[in-house]
Amino acid sequence: MVLRYLTAGESHGPALVGILEGLPAGVPVRQAELERQLARRRLGHGRSPRMDFEVDRLEILGGVRHGRTLGSPVAVVIRNTEWPKWTSAMSIEEPPDPEAVAATGRGAPLTRPRPGHADLVGMQKYGFGDARNVLERASARETATRVALAYFARSLLEQVGIRIVSHVVRIGEIAVSEEASVPGPDDLDAVDADPIRCFDPGTSARMRERIDQAKAERDTLGGIVEVLAYGLVPGLGSHVHWDRKLDTRLAAAVMSIQAFKGVQVGDGFHTAEMPGSKAHDEIVLGADGRLSRRTGRAGGLEGGMTTGETLRVRGAMKPLSSLTRPLATVDVRTGEPAEAIQQRSDTCAVPRAAVVAEAVVALCLADALLEKTGGDSLDEVRRNLAEYRDTTGLVGR
Repeated sequence: MVLRYLTAGESHGPALVGILEGLPAGVPVRQAELERQLARRRLGHGRSPRMDFEVDRLEILGGVRHGRTLGSPVAVVIRNTEWPKWTSAMSIEEPPDPEAVAATGRGAPLTRPRPGHADLVGMQKYGFGDARNVLERASARETATRVALAYFARSLLEQVGIRIVSHVVRIGEIAVSEEASVPGPDDLDAVDADPIRCFDPGTSARMRERIDQAKAERDTLGGIVEVLAYGLVPGLGSHVHWDRKLDTRLAAAVMSIQAFKGVQVGDGFHTAEMPGSKAHDEIVLGADGRLSRRTGRAGGLEGGMTTGETLRVRGAMKPLSSLTRPLATVDVRTGEPAEAIQQRSDTCAVPRAAVVAEAVVALCLADALLEKTGGDSLDEVRRNLAEYRDTTGLVGR
């Protein structure tokens, strides 16, 4: 791994913190664009009121000077504007009066774990009697840090012509048809302008209606998002070992997103239904003398490496486990049947999850790019990539 990152912080703690190491020097950084990327994570129909009052206050603490990365680790902090309400409940010190903290409505132990969440298994694993010790870190609030760090990876990728776009292809049982067009490399703003982040207006309208129905029924909905990467060269990743395969790394990155339960590269599971004569992308020689594929069923990956075609990865997100109509559970303090604890939650978080999927794919691709090109500065990365690109036309060699 050339590019690596760490995040820290709890959902209702004072701040989220992220460190990104391995980025070359000279990558352009614009605070306004970073804030815009972070704001994209708050888009979409079906969000909870929490998204309105939790404002992301972001600060770059290191690794950047005069609008360019320095080659040193980049550090960011996202401060929690709600922290003053949680100073007692989330204090790092033992509260002097636990009953007074509990009386605030935020400090009482949470002993009724939610099915489908990390609550119960986290309590069992770490020996906690309070689910808050688990849910604060398991919360999808953590993804704000990854979206912020991914801005730097995106900036690097865009400097070498690689663009990433995500869109929603399914909400519950409502799905975009296989014949519908997909967003191109310049369509990100158009996708973001849609309330569902769906590129097909008719399907988007039906998705909104389905989300409203679920909200009225006090239920939640999951769905499927697709991430597309344009402008890749052949050969990012490797076939030589399991953990160097790029599809392995992408699958792990997408599955690391909270509530994601499945990943598909290209046509994925659909290829299991096809005969070999229809499942693969035939190779042709283009007018420019370069090799390409007739189709994109493999999703731009073969043998663990990019083919140079459009990369296409899908992730399946389950419905959120925090419901206003709580599911059955057991109170671990009393052993009695109970209703699960209620936390503020979206009816549907799929539109925002698509932005997070973009982020983890960007981080993964930036790592694979630097693994291939090396380089301590952006100029060196560009030179090495240009030289490599010139060698990938194999015909006549």
